[in-house]
Amino acid sequence: MDMQTTYEVEETQYVPSSRKKIRVAITHGDTNGVGYELIFKTFSEPTIFELCIPVVYGSAKLATYHRKAIESNTNFHLIDDAAEATEGELNVVNCFDREIAVALGHASADAGEAALVSLEAAVADLKAGKVDVLVTAPINKASIQSDKFHFPGHTEYLQSHFGGESLMILTNEHMRVALVTTHVAIKDIAAAITPESVEQKARQLYNVLRHDYLLASPRVAVLGLNPHNGDEGTIGSEDKDIIVPVIQKLQEEGLPVFGPYSADGFFGAGHYTKFDGILAMYHDQGLAPFKALSMDDGINYTAGLNIVRTSPDHGVAYDIAGKGIASENSFRQALYAAIDIFRNRAIDAEVTADPLPKLYQDRREDERRNFVQRPEKRTEDAAQN
Repeated sequence: MDMQTTYEVEETQYVPSSRKKIRVAITHGDTNGVGYELIFKTFSEPTIFELCIPVVYGSAKLATYHRKAIESNTNFHLIDDAAEATEGELNVVNCFDREIAVALGHASADAGEAALVSLEAAVADLKAGKVDVLVTAPINKASIQSDKFHFPGHTEYLQSHFGGESLMILTNEHMRVALVTTHVAIKDIAAAITPESVEQKARQLYNVLRHDYLLASPRVAVLGLNPHNGDEGTIGSEDKDIIVPVIQKLQEEGLPVFGPYSADGFFGAGHYTKFDGILAMYHDQGLAPFKALSMDDGINYTAGLNIVRTSPDHGVAYDIAGKGIASENSFRQALYAAIDIFRNRAIDAEVTADPLPKLYQDRREDERRNFVQRPEKRTEDAAQN
């Protein structure tokens, strides 16, 4: 991903008001996985320090172990507090100093505890304003469970700590896929697809695309729930009874939201390239095609919160842990995305605070509302006039 120093918003270039380097909190994840390898490989390139000040929440002993295991030459700077972080260094806050055995490629309670301590420390510093954004290395969702962590994953944990309503988005340079339901069992998905949930997530995705990605009028595609969108109710009624009415309601309000589309044909025919965002009904409906098409450059963005959190879109990779062959590309893209989104939010706040651009924004809203009206609605309006 190429970092941009200027951003185009509605034909006007805006430059971030602050040129300070963004402090990126990084958790080390499951310590029996590839977390440290991703970190060391990402920061082996000196130019990346021009973009940010990394602060890894981890362990000096564990970092040293992994550095030796993968034969990395990347050095790190041990600190006691994020406030001590130094520019040009891979800073490591020694927040987990308990002696534990490293069992590369295997789940363990110790590795789960180390992952949780790292996450707790990073979240505490985010709340305190010591760091700006969060990038998380992969965790084992089973071994991290404890009295302090009883969530299906990072997304739900972070929502419990920060304001807003989380929206899981898988994204790369060509595609952004959001989910109505996330970590929900297949047998419970249909019951979770309600007019309220679909409408709320569709609106949220549209707003995220505008404010976090600076897209003036993003096009959103909504996928159906059942095969072939239910075939008019013969394979389930959720599509025609729930999803279609929501899309019609949003279109009548002027939002460029379209669908529902049958997931197999939508991705198979390449229709995803025609939209700025895609709303899938459930986890595998969105993630399976995304990961198949994104190769190793996809990332996970937890949108909708008052903080920015990203992560690579893969798991702990126990099968290759400690072998030095893990690709750091997804982790690097997650780092870039966190920086971009943080800056975009600052730009958006600056733009929307000025009433004059807001006037022109309102006019563009009216123009877009007329454009996306259903054909029969435009005909009715013309007849009345």
